[in-house]
Amino acid sequence: MLGLGPHASFIIAAYAVAFAALGVLTVATLVDDRRQRRLLADLERRGITRRSAAKPRPAATSTVTRTAS
Repeated sequence: MLGLGPHASFIIAAYAVAFAALGVLTVATLVDDRRQRRLLADLERRGITRRSAAKPRPAATSTVTRTAS
């Protein structure tokens, strides 16, 4: 079988497990992405915005004065 030698069943099983794990991780990522997008849209509908979308505040001025020693 494809010249994999006496360990062919182990090699094929290892590849099958790896592909299955990648498939599960891909599906889980897509499901979580949809859930997070729905949650974000719901929050924005309620008027809660992201901090990154807010107007930047001016930088605070330093009130510490240095004295020469």
